[in-house]
Amino acid sequence: MKIDILTIFPKVALAPLSESIVGRAVAEGKVDLGVHDLRDWAVDKHRRVDDEPYGGGPGMVMKPEPFFAAVRELRGGGDAKVVLMTPQGRRFEQAMARGYSAAGGHLIILCGHYEGVDHRVVEALVDDEVSIGDYVLTNGAVAAAVFVDALVRLLPGALGDERSSEEESFAEGEALIEAPCYTRPPEFEGMVVPEVLLSGHHGRIREWRHERSVERTRANRPDLLGGQRG
Repeated sequence: MKIDILTIFPKVALAPLSESIVGRAVAEGKVDLGVHDLRDWAVDKHRRVDDEPYGGGPGMVMKPEPFFAAVRELRGGGDAKVVLMTPQGRRFEQAMARGYSAAGGHLIILCGHYEGVDHRVVEALVDDEVSIGDYVLTNGAVAAAVFVDALVRLLPGALGDERSSEEESFAEGEALIEAPCYTRPPEFEGMVVPEVLLSGHHGRIREWRHERSVERTRANRPDLLGGQRG
């Protein structure tokens, strides 16, 4: 899988993607990751990538020219899917992460900033608009890092143990969040690990974990069960 991120804050995107699971996946060649400064494709000597919005209003709008030039160069005559990180996009969920990860290929991720991106970029370049949640961040590089992390960790071999992605919250076919987990010591400051987890009885453990998953989902994410938070 090849991923290119276009942003005016490359260090913001690159820092979290250089560590841990994603960092190892890049080092091992499981993903080809490039983080690029959009200003490198600016068309004036001041490397300007924004301007005032037509029609008035606060803030600045990102100009179309750098995006068009960058996407054309990064595509290099090949196929690539272009994703814009924006609060106006489809809400990012685990099923979408699985779909993008399984599809592989070449992704070019555009990061919005300021008041938004000139809509001609959306009309002519973008294949998908994605939002990581119903809130607004200071820049799209943070959202791009979240998006890429969720995709890369699902690539074959990225997690080391493939069961990790099958048994976590929002695993395929499950509308439940993960059950509580524990490790040594068995007792800490008067709090003990549930006896069933120490029993070695795998059937009882599976049943306990399912029950706790339902309880936690009902308490924290009742929308996943079709209910309302009480």
